[in-house]
Formats: sequence, structure tokens, C-alpha cells
Amino acid sequence: MPFPKHSLWQRKWLAGRRWMAFWLPFVLGLLLSVASVLVFPHSQNSAATASAATTVPQTTIAQTGQGLWDLVRDRAASQPDEETSSPVILDGRQIFRVTASGQFTAEERAELITSRLEEVAISLASFQVEIEERNQLPTILVNDRYLLTVTERDAQVGRTPEEQARAWTKEIRFALRQSQRERSGGFLRRTLLLATGIFAAAIAASWLLKKLWENQLRQLLQSTTNTENSENGELSPIWEHLLHISLAIARLILWVSVIFYIANLFPWTRQWSYRLLQTLNATFAAPILTLGQTSYSLIDLLILVVLLVGLVVFASRASEFLRHRVLAIPGINRGAQELLAILTKYGLIFLGTVILLQVWGLDLSSITILASALGVGIGFGLQDIAKNFGSGLVLMFERPIQVGDFVAVGDYIGTVERIGARSTTILTIDRISIIVPNSRFLETEVTNWSYQNPVSRYRVPVGVAYGSDTKTVRQVLLDAAKEHPNVLSHPEPTVLFKGFGNSSLDFELLVWCGEPTLQYRLKSDLYFRIEELLNQNHIEIPFPQRDLHVRSGNLPVTLSSQLEETLVRLLDNLNRDRWENGK
Repeated sequence: MPFPKHSLWQRKWLAGRRWMAFWLPFVLGLLLSVASVLVFPHSQNSAATASAATTVPQTTIAQTGQGLWDLVRDRAASQPDEETSSPVILDGRQIFRVTASGQFTAEERAELITSRLEEVAISLASFQVEIEERNQLPTILVNDRYLLTVTERDAQVGRTPEEQARAWTKEIRFALRQSQRERSGGFLRRTLLLATGIFAAAIAASWLLKKLWENQLRQLLQSTTNTENSENGELSPIWEHLLHISLAIARLILWVSVIFYIANLFPWTRQWSYRLLQTLNATFAAPILTLGQTSYSLIDLLILVVLLVGLVVFASRASEFLRHRVLAIPGINRGAQELLAILTKYGLIFLGTVILLQVWGLDLSSITILASALGVGIGFGLQDIAKNFGSGLVLMFERPIQVGDFVAVGDYIGTVERIGARSTTILTIDRISIIVPNSRFLETEVTNWSYQNPVSRYRVPVGVAYGSDTKTVRQVLLDAAKEHPNVLSHPEPTVLFKGFGNSSLDFELLVWCGEPTLQYRLKSDLYFRIEELLNQNHIEIPFPQRDLHVRSGNLPVTLSSQLEETLVRLLDNLNRDRWENGK
């Protein structure tokens, strides 16, 4: 389809949007599908599962189909307390949980039951699971061999030991059938083909992700970021790094999901993945911080950090949108825009942090000790940061300087580009950005030519030679000032006679200008024009001179005769040169 009214870049962008609209749903759908089967893996034998569903309760089928994420899913409502019980695992799937009984701990009972179930599963022989009452307690037997005795502590809430034994018997039968089926040759061949297909689809999805990130997402960033590099088809280094990092994260999520899903297809690899997840769960889910009555694990803290980082990014984007899209419409000056944007940003961060901590279940009164420690840290190591932050608040509310003001602080002269919480950015006349701590503006004298009224008077000193007509000099200076377009006519330019210098008559031209950033160019232009007008009126600009007077006469008696002869000879030579030059 031709695009006669669009440029080449626009045509590429429109074509890229159509390409992304076609492939993006496919890529996202593939990622969501892989993630869904990772979080909720289903049974690999649909026919056998359907036949077993007639004899196994629905909750039991759901439990056996959980696969890899049994540790992550919350099963507290249907199992004994996890702190006092231990799971019985067969081929990486949790069947049920048992508690301590007699001289055996919960872990010992679970290991013993698991080993006997694995023997039956590996044998691939037929089996029988029965219930027999021993010592007035139901006992589960597999092939007439003792497996376990169901006690009162093993039974779930609202069930008797007999009811719990019947439920566990059905679960054991289903788990053994599924385990033996997954060890058959036909199942392994079909599963191997499925794993190969999933691996090939993952390679294609990885390639599509790379194309999507490097082409479509790059063009999207180029169209939304207004930078000089983006106009040349390039992104800034920061966006380039973020682009590569996000692509690496997306690919990592894809391949980790695929690897875990493929590992969940086979009974042996499922056991390894279960142990790995168990280790990760013990590492990341173990409480490492306790505040008040609530304990927090490493993964809890990581999620909280991610949410806080997302809050900061959201607050920054919201303040930028407010500054450039909302506050720019009514014509508010840059200083007020910057103040409102900064207050909005840090207000959102503060309120969002408080809300996140409360939603997270953190009692703010429990972090008083942490706040006290932070106060001590500020007193010792962060006092400069705290001082600059406080100075930034004073600058925002008192507003001695604003964005766009032309200021001089110390040795730096330039335009205020940004007032941050800790520092202020000044763009010098040489287009160099200087980062100045906010405390400098309160500790030292600051010259602000733009404060309240930007109209300022500038002094242009001029010296002329002795003997020059002072009235002509005055008129020349006034004419040079009136000719310049940036010199204000009201107040009028003025010429002052400063006095008699060592080598010149000293004058000073006083002019007014409403643009402080032009003061250096204004003075340069005035000097060029003054020098031209002085030459036209034959008025000299002096330079320092020294006159040397040599007197003749008798030399001191104390001089030696040889030195006297040398001096007389030198004087004769000087007189002869002067006579010859004069002649």
C-alpha cells in the first residue's frame, strides 16, 4: 500500500505498527501460556485422568495436578499445619502430609512412606491398596505390606481417621497409576516429542522477542523520547541499556519457564525441580526480618522493593506529564511549573510509600527503632545529603531562585535549568551543565539578575587619551548605546566622567537591558561600536607610557676612572645617534 503523504520514517513506523499488532498478541499469548502451565501444570495423561476422575474426588485430582508449584500454592485449608507435618512426595508431586506418630517424626514417616511408594511405582507391577484396622486405628496396606497408620493428628479438620484413610487410599491409587504410566515407553516417546516441540517453539518465541525489542520497541521509544539521537535513528545510552536489559529479562523468563515445564513432564526431572524449588522456597520464603508481630522473608522484601521502585517511576512520569502537558497549557512560568511538579512527585512518593507499607501489613509504629537508627546515620554519614535536601525545600518554598533565572553563585554563572531535591543544575554560557549542591545557595551570596525584575544596569568603562574633547567622547558613547537594539531607551543610557587616570581620561557608560543572559554579548557589541566611532572622531585610546630623562653633568668623585670613561663614551654615542637621527 503506497504512502504518498508520509515520509520514509513514517512509512516504516506505520508498517512496524501493523507488524507489531499482528505478532505482539501471539508472543504475549505464548508467554502467558507457558507461564500458566508453569503455575498450574496439568496432568499429562488426559484419558487416564478422566477415567480416574470417576473414583477420585475433584479436590484430590487438583492436588495431584499441581506438580512443581505444590510448595508455593497455599494448602493450609486442606492439610495439617506445615510446621508440624511433612509431605509425602512421589515423582515430584505431593500426595498428602503426615504428622509425627509414636517414635517416628513427621520427616521419618514421610521418607518411609515415599520409599515404599517408589518401589511399587518403579516395579511397574499391579498393586492393591487396602485399609485394615489395627489397634483400633485404620492402617493402609500396599500389596499386603504396611504403609502407614492414620492417627487423629493426621486427620484433617472435620474428618475421622477412617474417613481420612479412605481419602488417602484413593489418592495413593491415583498417584501410583500415574507414576507407573509416566514410566511406560509409549508415554516417554510422546512426552519426548512434546518436549522437542516446546523447545522449538521457545526458540521461535525467543527470536520473535529479539525482533520485537530491537525493531518495534526501539521505534516506539524513538517516537516517544525527544532527543537528538532519536532523530538520527539512535537512542540515548540509558534507553539502550534499558532496552537490552528488558530483552534479557524477557528471554530469561521465557527460558526458565520452558525449562521448568519440560522438567515437569518427566518423573525423574520433576523430582529434581521439586527439590530445587524446595530449596529456593526454604531460602527465599524463610523469615529474615521481624517487625512487630509480622515476619518478612527475602521474597517479601524483594516484592516490596519492586513496588517501591515502580512507585518512584510512576511518580516521576506523573510529574513530567503534569509539567509538560497540564501546567504548560495555562501559561504558568517555568519556576511555578517546576515547583508544582516536584511537590507532586515527592508527595506521591511519600503517600504511596505509606499506603504500600500499610497494605503490606507493616505497622508504621514498629519501625520507630529503624527511624531512630536512620536519624543517627543522617547525623553522622548523611548530614550533607540531609542539609542539601533541606536547602532544596527552602529553595522551593522561598523561591530566591527559579528555573530560568540567570544567576551567579561562586565562580559559576548561568541559567538555572532544574531545581532538584539535593542539587540544582546551572547551564553556563558555554552550554556546560554545572551541578551545584542546594546548600551553596543558602551559605554564599547569590547574584540573581532575574529576581523579581530582570531589567539590570551594566557598566562599560572606557578610557581616552589626554587632550581629547570630553563632549565628543560623551556623545560617541551615547550614540553607541542608542544604536544597540538590546539597550533600553528607558531608563536612558548615561555617561559618567570617572576621573583622571595615570594615562587616560576615564569614562563609564551605563546602559540598561532586560535580558541578563545577553550582558556579555551586549558589552562586546558596545566595545566594537565605541572603538569604531572613536576612530572616526580621531580620538585616541591611550596605553601606559614611561618617559626616560638622561641628565649630563659631573660624575661622583668616588667612581673609578675606568667606569667614568665608559659612561662618558656611552653618553657620547647616545648624543651622536640622536644628532644623526635628527639630521
